[in-house]
Amino acid sequence: MASILEQYLYKSQSRDMKTFKKIKSIFITLIIMVNFSNCASTQKLEKSLPLTIGEVYYQDWVAGIQGGGSGYNIFIPVLDNPKSITLDSVYFKGKQAKLELNDNAVFIGRFKTTLNEKQDIIMSNEPFAEYGNKVPKLPQKTPFDLKDDACVISYKQGNILKYYKILNVLKKEPKIYPSAKPQ
Repeated sequence: MASILEQYLYKSQSRDMKTFKKIKSIFITLIIMVNFSNCASTQKLEKSLPLTIGEVYYQDWVAGIQGGGSGYNIFIPVLDNPKSITLDSVYFKGKQAKLELNDNAVFIGRFKTTLNEKQDIIMSNEPFAEYGNKVPKLPQKTPFDLKDDACVISYKQGNILKYYKILNVLKKEPKIYPSAKPQ
C-alpha cells in the first residue's frame, strides 16, 4: 500500500515538474518575443517630405528678469503644403516638443531650459522642512540619436505617423528680453 502511494506521489511530482517546465519555457519565449518586437518598433525615417519647407533655424531666448526662464525655439517655415499636412512634434537636442502653427505658416517648437529658472529649494537638517521641494525632472530619452544641427519632425499622413530628418538647422542670434516694457 505504501509503495503504491509512493509511486502515485512520484508520478504526481513528475507531472508537476513537467508542467512547470512548460510554463517556464512559454514565459521565456514570451519575453524574447516582446524584446524583439520592441526592436521592430523603432521609428523609420522618410526619405522625402510631402510639403516644402524653408530654412529651419533655432533661437535661444532668456527672460529679462531673474527667474523668468530661458530656452530655445525651433522654427520650421512651410512654403508649400499641397496635401494640408500638419506637423506634430519635433525632436531636437535630445528633447521633444509639440509643434504650434503661427499665423505666418511657421511651425514653432518651444523648449525650456533651467538656466534662468527661479528655484525655491529649502535646505535643512530637518527632513520635514524639505517636504515642499520639487522633485527634479529626469531628461527623457528620445528615440533618435541626432547631432546638434539636426532635428526630426513627426507628421501625420492619413492616420499614419511618419518621421523626417532635417539637417543643417541654423542657429540665429539669441533673443534677450528686456527686464521691463519700454516706455
